[in-house]
Amino acid sequence: MQGRKRIVIIGGVATGPKVAARARRLMPEADITVVERGRLISYGACGLPLFLAGMVGEVSELTATPSGINRDVEYFAKEKNIKFLTRTLAKYIDRAKKEVIIYDLERNEENSIQYDELVLATGAEPVIPPVPGTNLEGVLTLHHPDDAVAIRAALEAGAQNIVIIGGGLVGLEAADALVGPKRKITVIEMKEHLLAGALDPEIAQLVRDQVEMHGVSVRTGERLVALEGDDESRVTKVITERTSLQADLVILACGVKPNVELARECGLAIGNTGAISVNEFLLTSDPHIYAAGDCIENRHLVTGEPVYVPLASTANKQGRVIGSNLAGYRERYPGILGTTVMQIFDYNVGRTGLTETEAREKGYPVTKALVAGLDSAHYHPMHAGGIIKVVAHAETGKVLGAQVVGPGEVIKRLDVLVTAIQLGANIDQIAKLDLGYAPPFATAIDLGISAANTLKNKTQGLAQGIGPIEFVEMLNSQEQFVILDVRTPEEADDRPLADDRVVHIPLYELRQRIGELPKERKIITLCELGVRAYEAVRILKGEKFNDVVFLEGGVFALPASLVKKP
Repeated sequence: MQGRKRIVIIGGVATGPKVAARARRLMPEADITVVERGRLISYGACGLPLFLAGMVGEVSELTATPSGINRDVEYFAKEKNIKFLTRTLAKYIDRAKKEVIIYDLERNEENSIQYDELVLATGAEPVIPPVPGTNLEGVLTLHHPDDAVAIRAALEAGAQNIVIIGGGLVGLEAADALVGPKRKITVIEMKEHLLAGALDPEIAQLVRDQVEMHGVSVRTGERLVALEGDDESRVTKVITERTSLQADLVILACGVKPNVELARECGLAIGNTGAISVNEFLLTSDPHIYAAGDCIENRHLVTGEPVYVPLASTANKQGRVIGSNLAGYRERYPGILGTTVMQIFDYNVGRTGLTETEAREKGYPVTKALVAGLDSAHYHPMHAGGIIKVVAHAETGKVLGAQVVGPGEVIKRLDVLVTAIQLGANIDQIAKLDLGYAPPFATAIDLGISAANTLKNKTQGLAQGIGPIEFVEMLNSQEQFVILDVRTPEEADDRPLADDRVVHIPLYELRQRIGELPKERKIITLCELGVRAYEAVRILKGEKFNDVVFLEGGVFALPASLVKKP
């Protein structure tokens, strides 16, 4: 091919600018054009909740470089020699002519642009529930900076009754950002628990406790029916299948769907997830068209199946891969684990790989462990707690997924497990990782390694655990068993478990008072975090108690309503 390579990129938010910047560094002579239908480019959409909360003062901060330079059209033109066509709609792709028909939304003019290689970074768009009233004034999404500006304007105008439809990542981040004096915030989620696509029920319950603790009303298992407005077409009421709520601001956070119309119209292959199908080089079914970011499906690294998990981190990494491939490097993108992290009020929350629910649905033989502990030495003034749930293959010991939650630094532990899963490590290998230790950063045996050790103990038959959900179900039954609370009297008084089946014997007295326990009944041991409860199991087993299990995660993992003072 003679002359400079002509690269056209459709989409200028996350993937598009990353492709362009990488390609420019590798191909100084290439002709690179980015087509973007909006007016803003290269902005950090993940920072929109921070803008709502006032932690980011202006939207312009979300388009700035770390050095404070605004990533606008002029910046890309001068510093990177990349041409941006903003407020320009890509209407059609003529693959035979290798041409994109574009429409200037400001001038109302149609034109065309030729390409040698084309990149689709068309992103995703919010899912709008098919109910009456979504077009009312005061009904907004949180997807684009303009949405965040409109929400902030509604708050400044006095909006107080705020209803968020959707208990996923965006919905909960919005709730966190909007909590304030005189505001009543309600989250409505049609599934049975929050973050249903990311967390197992017992982890989601801890998130719910945290959200409700900060004054947000949560309604799960409830479907939106309609939105109603006044004579001026402004929203006033949210109608669900169970109730009606007053509302002067409604935020639709029902997820997103891939923007694939342009790809479908020109005949590119669309995958079973509804997103654009690509190969390991991020090429579409056309050898001259790449695609990446929120518009494509990815291969799940555990199951090997196609999945749709739109994340900014994925979009940026894929953008770099495409930039390299445009320059002839043939770089592969292996797939994803769907690693997702968030901060919800005082809790850090994350997941990777498969949840227990997903693993069982896909037919994996599952073993699991739920472990509570500290992120640093207990005597360090900055220590905090956290919970890790590890899901592994019962036969190979390989980790299938993990979830973390708590006020402590649990995301660090999640990232270690991400690495382990992606490299195919098993539980025994994780338990022997040479992780860094000093009192400010970890306990001598790190929380993540404790999770691996607990799972090893269970698989070796040293102890049998019971999860929080099963424990609550047993509490609600009439079954006769013993709950052995081995906490100190002070701990048990601070967070009491009110049940007639509770017997309190501190661990340090258990060997002397073991005759007070009936050998003929099932015994469930518990403590604050689970460590002493496991120790109690080993003591009881040594005394020939056969039906003994411990509460995994301890009292820390139980719903807040069960362990609060009356």
